[in-house]
Parts: sequence; C-alpha cells; structure tokens
Amino acid sequence: MSHVNHKVKWCLKKAEKELQEGNKHRGLVKKNPDLALARKHILKAEHNLQAVVRFKEIDFSDWSAPATFYSIYHSLLAVLVKLGYESRNQECTFALIYQLIETKQVNLDAKLISEINAMQPEEAHEKPTIVDVRESEQYCVSLSLEDNTYN
Repeated sequence: MSHVNHKVKWCLKKAEKELQEGNKHRGLVKKNPDLALARKHILKAEHNLQAVVRFKEIDFSDWSAPATFYSIYHSLLAVLVKLGYESRNQECTFALIYQLIETKQVNLDAKLISEINAMQPEEAHEKPTIVDVRESEQYCVSLSLEDNTYN
C-alpha cells in the first residue's frame, strides 16, 4: 500500500475514533455528496482569490500567500465534498486528493498538486511549495512578498 493510501486510511480511522469518543473529528469522513456545500467552497475560493489581488494593490502582499493557499484549498475541499468526503485536516485533504488522482477519480495534475503541498520528501522542489510560502509569510516578519514569489 502506498504512503498516500496509508495516510487516507489513517485519516478515516482517526475521524471515526474521534467521533466515537464524542469529539469533533480532525480527519476524513465519508458522507453523501453535497453540491450546495461544494459551490460554497468555490465561492470562498473565489473570494480568497480576489483578496490576493487586493492585498497586492494595498501593499499587503505578504497576506497574499495565505489567501492564495486557502483559495486553492477551498477548491480542493469542493472536489472532496462533491465526491462525498468531509475533511478537517490539511494533510488528509491532500492525501485524499493524491489518492483520487492515482485512482483516476479526478482529473487533476499530481505534479501541480505537489507544487502546492508535497506529500513525499522526494517530491520536494527546488522552489518552495505554496504551503512553504504560506507558512513563511504567515509566521515571518516581512511585510511584502517578492514580486517573483507573488507572481
């Protein structure tokens, strides 16, 4: 079983255990597809994408990195919700997206997804992933993104 499949299995078991204990889950749950919720995730993704542009215009480009990440992330959550999954964990979301690509249930480019969040160390790129940039900008003291990073 691949690393991705192990991770998805772990995420499903984690959520199941948490729900049995009466807690809010922090994993993956299989549910009925919800197109209305998927549309709301797309609206949120579009909203965040508009923020990316506005942050640059008002000289807050450092906040463009988190907004970019969350725009993409909500788009991926929309895919999962449309297929009948609820995710409350970023690693679980990416693992399931990779699994859906591997099993050809979605037509997304795994290389593009690895530029957002690399699941395996060997997928690391010469340039940082979008998650790396988001974390760097969110927790560092710089007040703007370099233009080449922003673009």
